[in-house]
Amino acid sequence: MSSSFFVRKSEKSYNSDIGIPLTVLGCQNAWLNPIRWLINLIKGLELIMFNCNYPEWLILEVGADRPGDIKKITKWLKPDVTVLTAFPKVPTHVEFFKDREAVIKEKKYLVDALKHNGILVVNGDDEDSMKIMDGSKNISIVYGTTKLSDLVATEAVNYYGDDGHIEGLTFKVEYNGNVIPIVIKGSLGAKSIYSPLAAIALGLTQKINIVKSAEALLDLEASKGRMRIIKGIKNTTIIDDTYNSSPIALSSALYSLKHIKNIGRRIVVLGDMLELGKHSVDEHYKIGKIVAEACDVLITVGIRSRKIAEGALDTLMDKNNIYQFEQSMETGKQLINIIKENDLILVKGSQSMRMERVVKELMCEPEKANEILVRQEEEWLRKR
Repeated sequence: MSSSFFVRKSEKSYNSDIGIPLTVLGCQNAWLNPIRWLINLIKGLELIMFNCNYPEWLILEVGADRPGDIKKITKWLKPDVTVLTAFPKVPTHVEFFKDREAVIKEKKYLVDALKHNGILVVNGDDEDSMKIMDGSKNISIVYGTTKLSDLVATEAVNYYGDDGHIEGLTFKVEYNGNVIPIVIKGSLGAKSIYSPLAAIALGLTQKINIVKSAEALLDLEASKGRMRIIKGIKNTTIIDDTYNSSPIALSSALYSLKHIKNIGRRIVVLGDMLELGKHSVDEHYKIGKIVAEACDVLITVGIRSRKIAEGALDTLMDKNNIYQFEQSMETGKQLINIIKENDLILVKGSQSMRMERVVKELMCEPEKANEILVRQEEEWLRKR
């Protein structure tokens, strides 16, 4: 969108009843500083009074931690376009909802809030999203990997540098009889297909042709902590997926890891998945069974992740290749002695596990952590 319009997007995890207004106003989180909150208030008042140099489009992420979160936001937020991504079998934050259906109902408020002439952009590979589309009166455009979609991704493959290390992925997009190649640098995995697809579909709703979108995506900077490829010490490659974790996201990351060609070992460093409620024990154990088939070495961080180790052991993973730690800081320092040349290392965990600390210990250029890793703000760095 920014290739054709003046755009502002949600930064970091600004997807809540505080973060969304901050994005609308173009302000930063003031945390516990009352003076900075006063400055934010003044900026808001200036915007209302003068409305100068304001973006043509706001790209807002809207999340739900608890029941009523999105319903409350959509009392004042009326989208021109709503993009539905996917509903996992065990959604993030499901701990605070009655069940999975309650999570879907909450997120459906974003569709109900669409303006009467608004457009719905839908993931055609997600059954629940398609059901919501069927119940909507708004115009829709569907993206996915099957011929049922308007915008179809095909032939997704990883690409590698001259040194044999993974560098990104490529795929093709078919639309109205045209086929356009897409290159995503510095990132990989299923999410690295679906996000550009959704973006291209959104562009089409605003008459941005696919060729222009493909050119814009060449300049895409990989998102912090979301399957981002980082050079590590000892000639290793790190896949930094430390932004957050959930069963579906972790399963997808492990699938991607399994299918990367690599001359060294595949190592996974996994922190606890939080806010899963009654699903926690089973989901961690199931991940362990997947890990045993996807990697050579498992490192767990946290109490809940012990179940990942248990699942891996029960799937006949060598116990000598399983290490368990309690804290991310300790893990990073110990890993320096565990990793070997040409290892491929996936690091992932829920936000509160602070798995980016592990990545910082292993990356080639830790002095660049502030521009490459998530949660490098002063307020986060003070937390233990």
